[in-house]
Amino acid sequence: MKTISAEMITREVRRLCIEANCRLPEDVKAALGNFRAGEKWPCAMDILDRIIENYEIAENECVPICQDTGVACVFLTIGQEVCVDGSIADAVNEGVRQGYRDGYLRKSVVGDPLRRVNTGDNTPAMIYYDIVPGDRLEITVAPKGFGSENMSRIKMLKPSDGIEGVKEFVVSAVEEAGPNPCPPIVVGVGIGGTFDKCALLAKRALMRDIRERNPEPFYAELENELLERINALGIGPQGLGGRTTALAVNIETMPTHIAGLPVAVNINCHVTRHKSTTL
Repeated sequence: MKTISAEMITREVRRLCIEANCRLPEDVKAALGNFRAGEKWPCAMDILDRIIENYEIAENECVPICQDTGVACVFLTIGQEVCVDGSIADAVNEGVRQGYRDGYLRKSVVGDPLRRVNTGDNTPAMIYYDIVPGDRLEITVAPKGFGSENMSRIKMLKPSDGIEGVKEFVVSAVEEAGPNPCPPIVVGVGIGGTFDKCALLAKRALMRDIRERNPEPFYAELENELLERINALGIGPQGLGGRTTALAVNIETMPTHIAGLPVAVNINCHVTRHKSTTL
């Protein structure tokens, strides 16, 4: 049995909160550069240049890429041979508290969804747990801004709607979102499971390197087709037109009931933030 201290978890979550908000992942940087090279519309070219300049300044000066530093979504993959000497949730929340304080990150969490009083430290985090074989603990911190989160959609399709129904729902969700999620976007799609599980699949899809396609050729082809259709909408960077509405479409799936076809779309803006570490 491997013991990991709660203090170590707190320290790493603190670090990841700051790094995720100040340093864009390499896959997203690469995609922005590639799409910029292919843009023809002057307005879109200018916006992409400004986006690239913005993330370079953020990284060089260690300041947030975006003023919306998000709700802290923390994914924990915990080996069955790991023992934590304290409360994991408390350790994570303390790390978020310290990270948002020490990184001068905006505190955006309200303690009650209707009474709207700010908690003052961006806690509680949204924590997701997976238990797996092994003696390691993997932590991923993914700050989620709500300009994009508010554009999320879920639909319980009928099995008879089939693949065409899925395509239509995903593309229409992006079209309805328009400029609101600050495109260019990354589109996470969950297919299967239950109402709640497919939503989590869509969020987890945003954690995947956008240079990687789904390992199933069927779904890899669907990802490419949906990306092409979404970029043909002409929404473009910040909704002002162009070829670059989305940088990637990532699909995650799981088995479902014979009577159902749940589909969820979770959108991220171009600031698709996530940083990981393994203890």
